[in-house]
Amino acid sequence: MHIVITGGAGFIGKKLAAALLASDGVVLEGQTKQPLEKLTLFDVVEANGLPADSRLRTIAGDIADSGQIADLITEDVDAVFHLAAIVSANAETDFDLGMAVNLDGTRHVLEACRSLGSTPRVVFASSVAVYGGDMPEVGYDDMILNPQTSYGGQKAAGELLVNDYSRKGFVDGRALRLPTIVVRPGKPNKAASTFASSIIREPLAGEPAVCPVSRDSVMYVLSPRRVIEAFLHALALPGEAFGPARMLTLPGISVSIGEVEAALAKTAGQNVADRIRWEPDDMIQKIVSGWLPDFDAVRARKLGFRPDESIEEIIQAHIEDELGGVIR
Repeated sequence: MHIVITGGAGFIGKKLAAALLASDGVVLEGQTKQPLEKLTLFDVVEANGLPADSRLRTIAGDIADSGQIADLITEDVDAVFHLAAIVSANAETDFDLGMAVNLDGTRHVLEACRSLGSTPRVVFASSVAVYGGDMPEVGYDDMILNPQTSYGGQKAAGELLVNDYSRKGFVDGRALRLPTIVVRPGKPNKAASTFASSIIREPLAGEPAVCPVSRDSVMYVLSPRRVIEAFLHALALPGEAFGPARMLTLPGISVSIGEVEAALAKTAGQNVADRIRWEPDDMIQKIVSGWLPDFDAVRARKLGFRPDESIEEIIQAHIEDELGGVIR
């Protein structure tokens, strides 16, 4: 089996690659286990930090270049995880770049897959940013899409493309609406949600962190462990399991920033939680206030997708996976 991961140099892409390389094969529901023979990671830079493996190939390129994507997704490709994207705040400030990467890039991936004539499986990373406006306290599966950002609009358009290309038999697609992923390792990026990881990651590493939103702001979150599990589970499921709508919202947990602060204190100590600095940012607060605060992911749960149990579990997972169990 040959799998391609776009956005493969990002932290989720690399974690997904590591999980695939560590597995003893890929199981598609109803089929026998297939060995992973080739794994190609594509991003604007070559992925690093992965173990040496003869099956692994890394390519640097531009997702907005249709020619490069046609060369990337060759006739031996069986599945594509399409994770490449410009993050929310960056897509909002640079509309043309967001459209080129988030919308045109998705179309290029789907067109390259279509040209194969083999109906490869495509797992598309969407976002709960497809929702917005006057939302209920708890979202539900049939809730109308009403994105309030360019990023959300681009992800919603990508979902519809995945659904239509699947309906036409060009690809066997599935689009997963991701909650805010916490805790992201590394450095802050230009996503509006970057603070959600920073206020946990930096204090645990002995550094201060700035929180631009109020303690009563609420987020719908999922850990890196669970999102990798979700991607692999989505790949394994047969297309017909999704029904006529190939998109679904993953189950996460709803947590306020104040609850994150309290969980950090409980898990690591009050001195660690005190490293958070509160510096309001009206633009970020406006974006966050428009996010979906909670979701009853009935369809996803029925299909076997799982959330984390608590924010404390998410924090502990970060300590184990990224800090070697050591809090500074």
